Amino acid sequence: QFKEDIKGSFGGIGAEIGIRKDILTIVSPLKGSPAEKAGLKAGDKIVKIDDMITNDLRLDEAVRLIRGPLGTAVVLTVFREEFDKPREIKIIRDEIRVPIIDTEVLPDGVFVIKLHHFTENAGFEFRDAVREFYSSKSKKLIFDLRNNPGGFLNVSVDIASWFIPTGDVVARERFASGHEELYRSNGYGLLERIPAVVLINEGSASASEIVAGALRDHKRIPLIGSKSYGKGSVQEVEPMAHNASLKVTIAKWLTPNGTEIDGKGLEPDVQVEVTAAEREKEPDRDVVMEHAIEVLKGIK
Repeated sequence: QFKEDIKGSFGGIGAEIGIRKDILTIVSPLKGSPAEKAGLKAGDKIVKIDDMITNDLRLDEAVRLIRGPLGTAVVLTVFREEFDKPREIKIIRDEIRVPIIDTEVLPDGVFVIKLHHFTENAGFEFRDAVREFYSSKSKKLIFDLRNNPGGFLNVSVDIASWFIPTGDVVARERFASGHEELYRSNGYGLLERIPAVVLINEGSASASEIVAGALRDHKRIPLIGSKSYGKGSVQEVEPMAHNASLKVTIAKWLTPNGTEIDGKGLEPDVQVEVTAAEREKEPDRDVVMEHAIEVLKGIK
């Protein structure tokens, strides 16, 4: 599953799932996915996966059961408010490519790039997003790293290089001996002078924190939202026998200014807390994005 997640594609049904009020629930089916074609909708409650009752399943266990080889079937028993009783929905698994980047043009010359994951192809997709930014004639940028769990180091350096001058440090890797390796910007430069803000939350981890910290340290780009996760450890993956692998922690990440990330996270410059009650009342409202737009108005 780790290999699938980092690659950004796998065999599955194409739906984001989560635990809502202790019930396994469809958060959102991906557009054009087997889940959407089978009729699954946001808010559907998953009662069973094949013959497995979901009451006591952890989220990762549910993901493992729903994913599987391409062309095979999984039967989800779901309940929806308009149903008089739970219904079985058979879905044929297909290759699912997780969206890496979403873009949006907002009024007043504001452009949004939302990066979901630092997968192996994220650098290429970010390049396309920069082209879109310039084609849209936008003047300001919101870089959304909320709920981005991280990924490849080289990709984080590549993406930070659009903002940070050539040769400037993007991240510091500190080993137990105290020795440090420095990772420097490639200096693509096209976003160096663009007024920008970065959105983070408790789901922003690892490579997300590296990029957010580097942009703040070098460019004083404000971080908006809530405190990040605090995963600043460096892992290497060692292949083992019987198709197993071992992730070994070998070092810690620090921001260019020497701020340690691991176990601490990054504190936002503009704290925006949204309570569960507020989310329940207005589920479609993005309060953090609203604050980001207001902050951008004051950046020249």
